[in-house]
Amino acid sequence: MFYREAGDFKTSYTADGQTFPIRFDRWRYYAVLAVGFLVVPFVINDYWANAVLLPFLIYSIAAIGLNILVGYCGQVSLGTGGFMAVGAYACYKLMTGFPEVSIVFHVIAAGGITAAVGVLFGLPSLRIKGFYLAVATLAAQFFLVWLFNRVPWFYNYSASGQITAPERSVLGVAITGPQTEAWATYLFCLVFATASALIARNLTRGAQGRRWMAIRDMDIAAEIIGVDPLRAKLSAFAVSSFFIGIAGALLFAVYLGAVEVGEAFGIQKSFLVLFMIIIGGLGSIFGSFAGAAFLVLMPVLLKNVLVGGLGWPTDLAAHFDLMIVGALIILFLVAEPHGLAQLWRLAKEKLRLWPFPH
Repeated sequence: MFYREAGDFKTSYTADGQTFPIRFDRWRYYAVLAVGFLVVPFVINDYWANAVLLPFLIYSIAAIGLNILVGYCGQVSLGTGGFMAVGAYACYKLMTGFPEVSIVFHVIAAGGITAAVGVLFGLPSLRIKGFYLAVATLAAQFFLVWLFNRVPWFYNYSASGQITAPERSVLGVAITGPQTEAWATYLFCLVFATASALIARNLTRGAQGRRWMAIRDMDIAAEIIGVDPLRAKLSAFAVSSFFIGIAGALLFAVYLGAVEVGEAFGIQKSFLVLFMIIIGGLGSIFGSFAGAAFLVLMPVLLKNVLVGGLGWPTDLAAHFDLMIVGALIILFLVAEPHGLAQLWRLAKEKLRLWPFPH
C-alpha cells in the first residue's frame, strides 16, 4: 500500500537504467527538491540558515566526496580537512586575483585545483593501503595545514594570517560579505549540493563506479579482470577531492566568511566528515546526506534541550555531544556497519511487503 513496484513497467533499457527507476522514488525525490527550492527559501531565517541548513548542505558535499573514496573505492583517507583547506585557499586566491569572474566559476575552479592536489597525495595508494594509507593521508592533512600557515602568499601577506572572502554577488544578489540574505546563500549552496549528488550518483552507478567497487572488494581480482588500479584509484582521489574542495570553498566563502586554517580545517574536520559517512553509511550517496544531517542537527538539538531547556552549562552539553557521537560510532560499527542508509533500505523493504513484512 505504501510502497509498491507492481505495475511500474519499463519498455527500454534506458528507462530501466535511469537514476531512479521506480516511479515512487522519482516522485519522492522530485517532491524533496520542490520543497527545497520553492518552499524553504521563503520560510527560513538567519538562524535556520546559519545553524542548520548551510552546514548541512556543505558537509553533505564533503561527505559525498569522502564516501566516493572510502565507501566506493575502499581507500582510507584522514586528510579531508586539509583538502577542504586547499579548496578554501584556492577560492580565496581566485576571488582576489580575478575579481571580475563570477564566484560560481571560482568555486568550481577551486574544486579542480583540489582534485589535482588530491591526485598528487593519492599516488601512495598505488603502493600502500589500509592503515598505511590512512597514515599517509594524515600526513597530507598536517602538511597542508602547515603550508597554508607558513607561506604568506596563500593569505596575501595578511598580518593576522586570516583570509576573508571579498563581497561577491550572483545575478545582482549578494552571496558573500555582510549584506547577504539567508535565502540567497541557502540557494547557492543547495544548487551545488544537488549537482554534486546527481553527478556522484551517476558516476557510482556507471562503469567508473563499478571499477571503484571492484578495487574496493579485491584489487588483485579487479586487476585480473581488466581494471587498471592506477586509473581507478587516482580517479577516485580526483573526484573525491573535487567535491571536498567545493565544500571547503563554500565553507570559507559563503558560510564562515573568514577563516584561519588551523582552527577551521584542522584534524577534527577530517574526523567529523569521516564520522558522517560511518554513521550515514559507507558506499551510499543517501548515507552521506543522512550522516551530515545527523551530525549537524544533533548538536543544535542538544544545545536547545540541554542548555536552553534544562539549563546545563554549554561546555557540559558539548562534551555530552561528543560522548553520544562516540557511542553511536561504536554502535553502528558493531550492529549496523552500513549505517543509516541500510536502515532506510530495510524500511523500504518492509513497506514493499506490507502488511506482511518478514
